[in-house]
Amino acid sequence: MPHISLPDNLYGIRSLAMYRPETGKPLYELAELLLRTPSSMSGAERELIAAFVSAGNDCHYCCSSHAAASRYLFRDESGVVDLVLENYQEAPISQKLKCLLTIAGKVRSDARTVSTADVEKAKQEGATDREIHDTVLIAAAFCMYNRYVDGLATNAPAAEEKKTWEEMGYKMGAIGYIPPQQVR
Repeated sequence: MPHISLPDNLYGIRSLAMYRPETGKPLYELAELLLRTPSSMSGAERELIAAFVSAGNDCHYCCSSHAAASRYLFRDESGVVDLVLENYQEAPISQKLKCLLTIAGKVRSDARTVSTADVEKAKQEGATDREIHDTVLIAAAFCMYNRYVDGLATNAPAAEEKKTWEEMGYKMGAIGYIPPQQVR
């Protein structure tokens, strides 16, 4: 049960954006910018970083919704998402993405532990400065989103409600990040 009065028909950050649209709007704009605008990293990869960080923070809502978006965007390779969340070092992804996930994981737990060696290894695997920058910013932003959603104990569908998560993933992957509109 949420700690504050939130709309019953909306989950996670959607309910918070409806509760306070003036803060929800820039949060949605940041997610849209980080996860959907043109980049050398695919939307599927960026959604996967968001899901990976959220899994590490035990944020059920953010992990499940962004994993669903990543699965939608990976299309025929959607199974890679669960493999990454289970053990990214053994998952069938590029070494570059493994290096970026290592950096994201360190940002999640203690950003001060991201080392020059971590960054150099990512660059050796082909990561650009922009990809490293965006990985760190996605990881940092999702730590904030995770704490916002969980700190107010927002509602989320049960893990077994796969159709609900798939619909969420489709909307995020195909349509993007549009805050819910208040009915006046």
